[in-house]
Amino acid sequence: MTKIALPRLTPRLAPLLAGMALSACSMAPKYVEPALPVPASWPVGDAYLRQSEAALPSVSYTDIFRDARLQQIIRQALVNNRDLRIAAANIASARAQYRIQRAELFPQVNASGSATRTDSGTGNINSAGQSNIGGARNSFSTDLGINAFEIDLFGRIRSLSTAAQNRYFATEAAARATRLTLVGDIANAWLTYAADQSLLRIAQDTAASADRSVQLTDARRAGGVAPRTDVAQARLVLAQAQSDLAEQRTALAQDINLLQLLVGAPVDPALLPQTIEEAGATLAELPAGLDSGILLRRPDVLQAEYELRATNAEIGAARAALFPRISLTAALGLASNMLGDLFTGRAFNYSVGPGVSYPIFNAGAGRANVRFSEAQREAALASYERAIQSAFREVADALARRGTIGDQTRAAQALAAAAADNYRLSEARYRGGIDTFLQSLDAQRSLYSARRLLVTTQTTAASNLVTLYRVLGGDALLEATPAGPVPASAAQATPERTLPSNR
Repeated sequence: MTKIALPRLTPRLAPLLAGMALSACSMAPKYVEPALPVPASWPVGDAYLRQSEAALPSVSYTDIFRDARLQQIIRQALVNNRDLRIAAANIASARAQYRIQRAELFPQVNASGSATRTDSGTGNINSAGQSNIGGARNSFSTDLGINAFEIDLFGRIRSLSTAAQNRYFATEAAARATRLTLVGDIANAWLTYAADQSLLRIAQDTAASADRSVQLTDARRAGGVAPRTDVAQARLVLAQAQSDLAEQRTALAQDINLLQLLVGAPVDPALLPQTIEEAGATLAELPAGLDSGILLRRPDVLQAEYELRATNAEIGAARAALFPRISLTAALGLASNMLGDLFTGRAFNYSVGPGVSYPIFNAGAGRANVRFSEAQREAALASYERAIQSAFREVADALARRGTIGDQTRAAQALAAAAADNYRLSEARYRGGIDTFLQSLDAQRSLYSARRLLVTTQTTAASNLVTLYRVLGGDALLEATPAGPVPASAAQATPERTLPSNR
């Protein structure tokens, strides 16, 4: 049995390994987080609720949307919604793109092996003086090679890798924004269904009342007490109520269609509310105490910040491209005419070929690329600041609405109660022959409008809580990404990542 001895390759590979271990410097400008381009606190005044200047704790949708039926619908949507599946696919794509870019930091090692037998067809004399009939020869070889590996001395590849990683994080933040928007849309659709159920009941009550008015006025006409115009006017109210009834039935069917689209699956009717009063009462107020710093936790603001970080890293890549590129090509091989001698020191051979390339003249394209990257960073900075300012305005608007909706709801309730009382009195006076039917008709129409206005106001009050939840954007339950966590190697490559939950 032939004893195979492996060659000691480490001393010969020392220069190669030392070159590959060169630590790269980065030419990207140091990232400095921009100051908030908004006031430190929300506006206060008659139209605003006064808030304390404390930090807002993380608020989940289960804290705001207390109804177990709505929570079940949201959980179902987080599993089945197609927009979330698209967002998850985008995360996976960005993550793979980052890994592709980061792979350029490491050498690509290729291995190959071959065995060849040749026969010249004529006799030969070997080195021992023996005849080799037929001229048959065997050759065996194995190679391990690195082809044009760029030593990232000036940080060009590392900067591109950092840019790709931050764009992956931006895609992850965009997916969080999609989930946050989905939860808000589902809550609003659920409330809209409740409001349409209330409006349907109002239309049914009005239609029943109008039908009784038609019968009453027709009987009074037959008795010679009321003119035919009273009957015609009563029928106008009945027809309008019947039209609104059909419209509300259509709206309810469309509400269910929207919920099923958002959920991505059929919705159990048992999970749907019956009135806006019932649904609105299940929503909780957000905790008091918030300042504008919480906007940094909003997914769209995080996405803009990661885009800013990516463009900042691309400046480093553009600057590094102005300097020489150092590449390394290396090959290690074993070759022998005898298979038994292939893995011995005598069969070992290697070659190392460093190379340097430097653009001497490119008509200013390199410096123009640096200026382009710097301009892109300025645009990203402006986009980041605009995202914060837009978020500030949305929260301030929602707080302004919250500060006045209570008074408006109480006024609408008082209006509906007064309209109901007025209608009862007018109808009684008409039955007693004191007032004309026109006065009773006006009272009925006023009651109908007041009840619909109350439903609209109650819906606005409930939707305002949904809006506040969405525009603050601090739901920790929605931060988990379907694409999985960042790999350990990726997290070590750029440890400066700021997690959304820490902002």
